[in-house]
Amino acid sequence: MSGAFSKHWRLMLVVNAAVMLGVFLHKITLPPYIPYIHLLVDYHHGFIKRALIGAIVGLFTAKVPVWLVFAVGGSVWLITFALFIQLFRRTFGSSREQLPLLVFTAGSPFVFKNFLFTLGHFDVYGCLGAIILLLVPAGSLAYVLLATLISAVLVLIHHIHLLMYVPTIAAIVVLRYYLPRSVTRLDLSIGAVALVALGVLFLAAQFLGTMPLPEADFVAYLRTRMVDPSRTELLQFAYVWYQPLSKEVQDTWARLPSNLLGLPVYALLLWLHAPLWSTFKQLIGALEEQRHRQVVIAALVMISLAYLVMFAMVFDYSRWISSWVVCMVLMLHAVKTLPATMPVPAIDADKRNTNILGWIVTVIPRVGIIRPF
Repeated sequence: MSGAFSKHWRLMLVVNAAVMLGVFLHKITLPPYIPYIHLLVDYHHGFIKRALIGAIVGLFTAKVPVWLVFAVGGSVWLITFALFIQLFRRTFGSSREQLPLLVFTAGSPFVFKNFLFTLGHFDVYGCLGAIILLLVPAGSLAYVLLATLISAVLVLIHHIHLLMYVPTIAAIVVLRYYLPRSVTRLDLSIGAVALVALGVLFLAAQFLGTMPLPEADFVAYLRTRMVDPSRTELLQFAYVWYQPLSKEVQDTWARLPSNLLGLPVYALLLWLHAPLWSTFKQLIGALEEQRHRQVVIAALVMISLAYLVMFAMVFDYSRWISSWVVCMVLMLHAVKTLPATMPVPAIDADKRNTNILGWIVTVIPRVGIIRPF
């Protein structure tokens, strides 16, 4: 990397930091409707879906201030970002040749910028869990049990994690634990039991974790946990704890025509990350064993199919496409840990087109929640 272009990529990182700060400052001016309710709902009335975060908050405070949404969400974001940087350095090193890859991953509007815009939502917890599993040793069955525990926590935070991040976690376990060793019956048995247990937990959360009291009484209880009970507008989405799956699917398909209008925007944003996808393709092609390549491709298909199911059920398309990209970035790190026949060259930072794409990716602040931007 020439000195001039090296300065370009370092400047992109500085601009990225400024953009992230701007997104955060903008976010804290917006009313946190759904995120705030998640801090209020707990297990006071029994086993309830989407209640784990609120139950944990309830252990420390009886009254929940609105600013706690940004304090908790911001803290989780900082931890996740710090661990990602550590993961990146361990996987790809910290040389200046890897600055473009860092820009197209950590600086992507799909990834940490969008996590800031969705601050208080549950998406970043899945990314955090996957990063932990990419960092810790994978030398024993304790690794599989840890992955199961993390996945269970994610499902209790929100059951949609079964489609959003649990498939990626499963793929990471397969690539880091099962592929490098001779698999025993015990390994297979523990893995199968873990998958069944997570499936049962998901079904329990989806169909048995319904609110056992009338909505008016539920809202009245939530107000007892608010520092300012007069802010009833923050409780307007309490109905989601009563909405059946069929209604969610119906709403999603009703919004489908307008949501599909965003597909060209998503396609363009994905194209802007062409150097990242090229590196990913080269990493898969350089794998030493054909079996490893087949497993990786199957894992990517499985993750993508889970997102297609989610697209048909819940209409927050900008969040889902962003989290899909995050999962691809996480899988990039997992694939890099497998034996390869040759090193994959870093993204060519001296190419004019790559620099242009890097700058465009850098200045885009985020993707959004439901529709692009």
